[in-house]
Amino acid sequence: MGTVLSISPASKKASIMDSEVAGEKADKSIKRHSMFVSLSWKKLVSNSAKKSAKKVTPNPVATREIPRNQVAQLNSENIRKTHQNEERKPKAPIPVPVPTVPTLNNDAATQNGRLSSVQKQTSSLSLVSPRRIVIQASTGELLRCLGDFMCRRCYKLKELNSGEVILWFRNIDRTLLLQGWQDQGFITPANVVFVYLLCEDAIADSVACPAELQGTFQTCLYLAYSYMGNEISYPLKPFMIDSNKDVFWQTSLRIINRMSAKMLQLNADPHFFTEVFQDLKNQRDTSGEANLDR
Repeated sequence: MGTVLSISPASKKASIMDSEVAGEKADKSIKRHSMFVSLSWKKLVSNSAKKSAKKVTPNPVATREIPRNQVAQLNSENIRKTHQNEERKPKAPIPVPVPTVPTLNNDAATQNGRLSSVQKQTSSLSLVSPRRIVIQASTGELLRCLGDFMCRRCYKLKELNSGEVILWFRNIDRTLLLQGWQDQGFITPANVVFVYLLCEDAIADSVACPAELQGTFQTCLYLAYSYMGNEISYPLKPFMIDSNKDVFWQTSLRIINRMSAKMLQLNADPHFFTEVFQDLKNQRDTSGEANLDR
């Protein structure tokens, strides 16, 4: 035998209504809880802001606003006091340097009611710069002067002429160029003056042999090339010949010991160079003219 259960629609409706009421209560409890959370959060934020504001300005100073008319009155009083102080100060004249121009005559000047005369004293020092002497000469002219000096110094050599001395000089310079010992010629006005300085001391007037004169002259040329030349070293063969082979180094050392200071002075002192230059130019023999200029 079976049991039959029957559910009335009223009881079903009541159960549905009970469930809805329970849901509404739950929603109200959730809303109430969220409202409490939001209120507590707002209260926390406002409290923290008040604390931070109190930390930034712990002791706020109450400022008192000054009326505008009172500010203007104070400004005018300050300006008036400033003008009064400036008027009380004594006004001293500003010292200005006055340039004075000396004159040749006696000057009269009045200072503080007294008449004082100012007299210009003439200076013994001249303001004019020393005159510069300009000496010009070509290489050929200086070579001719050097040859004339050699002929005049070695008066015992009657057959010696200036052209022969110049030929000794040019042959050595040409040989060094052809053999590649130098890239450019050595014969310049400054170098000719240097050679003359050495020859003037090394060549004696007692020379009676042309070979001896040539040997001493070419020894001077070797020292001049070594001191004034553009290359680091030069060969001995063009300068050393049979007549001076035995005494070449002795003559070189004697010239170096005696003329080393003057060789340095010739390059360092322009006045000394000018003197030697002028001395060489004065050696020109005007009796016979020859055009040996390059």
